[in-house]
Amino acid sequence: MIYNFDEAPDRQNTDCLKWDKRDEVFGRADVIPMWIADMDFPTPPFIIEALRERLDHEILGYSYRPDSYFDSFIKWVSSLHGWDIRREWIEFSPGVVPALNMCTLAFTSPGDEIIIQPPVYPPFFGAVNDHGRKLVFNPLVETEAGWMMDPDGLRRAITPRSRMLILSNPHNPVGRVWTRDELAGLAEICIEKGIVILSDEIHSDLLLPGMKHVPLASVSENASAVTVTCMAPSKTFNLAGLSTSSMVISDPGLMAKYRKTLIGLHMHLGNIFGNIASEAAYTHGREWLSQLMRYVEGNVNLVMDFCHERLPQIRPVRPEATYMIWLDCRAMGMSGTELNQFFVERAGVGMNEGSRFGPGGEGFMRMNLACPRATVVSALEQIENAIKNKG
Repeated sequence: MIYNFDEAPDRQNTDCLKWDKRDEVFGRADVIPMWIADMDFPTPPFIIEALRERLDHEILGYSYRPDSYFDSFIKWVSSLHGWDIRREWIEFSPGVVPALNMCTLAFTSPGDEIIIQPPVYPPFFGAVNDHGRKLVFNPLVETEAGWMMDPDGLRRAITPRSRMLILSNPHNPVGRVWTRDELAGLAEICIEKGIVILSDEIHSDLLLPGMKHVPLASVSENASAVTVTCMAPSKTFNLAGLSTSSMVISDPGLMAKYRKTLIGLHMHLGNIFGNIASEAAYTHGREWLSQLMRYVEGNVNLVMDFCHERLPQIRPVRPEATYMIWLDCRAMGMSGTELNQFFVERAGVGMNEGSRFGPGGEGFMRMNLACPRATVVSALEQIENAIKNKG
């Protein structure tokens, strides 16, 4: 089946955060929304069909995750990422962001240090600060070859109070797919220092053609023993509203701590539709995903070429994964606030301002490319016109 990504349903007046909160987020309701990480493409038809079939049974009471749910996830991870996991390693979370917070509660104590590597997904900050833990930065390094992790900086950042590191793998927002060697080096340091790695791998399926994701826990048995992996179909198949994700934890001690927190907060049951949608996605989604990422690659190429030819003030960082692109706008000579105002007020394009991602994000903007190509063209042309008329 050939899927059409050039057409997208109108999301306005559907209680859609991305579209219906534009006035609240950007101060005007007519911006092209290219910010929050969800897609304007329809959820795949095989998922919608599975949900409709379940609705033929009129009772929506308490439910559990059947064997077929776990089997579909295990097969997906094995076929896509070459990682063989076991049923007993899998636990539920109502989303990756709740998982970040539950893991902070499960594996650390107030006053403990948690390391993150900015610029990075903003909820990492809240998962630490909101629970009385101390946030420690080990910033990524921007090089001619792209953004890199800093192992030497990590060793300097670790203290006797360091308990956990939160990793974005693949990285949001810079779009890096970390190599096996990079991940092995990170794991070696954390194993040596007794630090738990919380690996957010929600974007692991969203690989640009030619790229290969390496789950951190697959690097070695020792790495697996200190790693808690977060995966979900939410970004991949546009299911964020169903609040369903999977935690992969091979170490029994870490699993016991996580499960105690999960059940203690009464968040372990999940919801019927999240279960159904996840199983359908992981069972039938391979071809749809392949076509999606080829389309996203076309949008990436469009942005790269357009900026090179017509917007030299903006230097896009080509992503290796995700459907977000990190735009280097430092040549425009504006502060973060000024950049945001320019894109919103002058260009009519709503994006994420880089400083929200922490140190290293200043002067950047994050643009969502999971939308029809015509939307990307409109946004770029509006930015081009705004720059031409600036003054």
